[in-house]
Amino acid sequence: MTKGGMTRKILVSVVDDDRSCRESLCRLLRSLGHTADVFSSAAEFLTSPRLAETACLIADIQMPAMTGLELYRRLIDTGQVIPTILVTAFPNDADRARALNDGVACYLGKPVDDEHLTQCVREALRSAGPHEEEP
Repeated sequence: MTKGGMTRKILVSVVDDDRSCRESLCRLLRSLGHTADVFSSAAEFLTSPRLAETACLIADIQMPAMTGLELYRRLIDTGQVIPTILVTAFPNDADRARALNDGVACYLGKPVDDEHLTQCVREALRSAGPHEEEP
C-alpha cells in the first residue's frame, strides 16, 4: 500500500519514556531522510496504527510497565518482526549478549552516538528486506 509519488519514506518508530531522548532521536532520523514517529511507552506503540508501517524500531530498555526488550519479545511472539535497536543508559554485557542472541539488531548505550545509530538503522533496514532500490 504505497502512496503515489517517487519515493516512500521509511518509518522508524522511537519508543522512549525520556522526552528529550525521543526528540533528539527523531531529529536525527528525519535528518537521514526517514519518517520518524515517537511514543512515550511500549503500550502507546503497541496500540498505534503506525505499528504495521514501522520498518525499524528504536526502543529504550529501561521504561516503566514494559521494557524495550519485553516490547521486542512481545512483537516477536505476535508475529510482528520489526528490526529493533535497543538503547539504554545502563548498558551491561549480560543484557547486551541476551538481546543480541534474541535477534535485536543493535544494543547501544546512551548517550547514543549518532554515527553508530545511523549505521545500525541502515543495517536494520537492510535486514528487513527490500524497500526502495538504492542507485
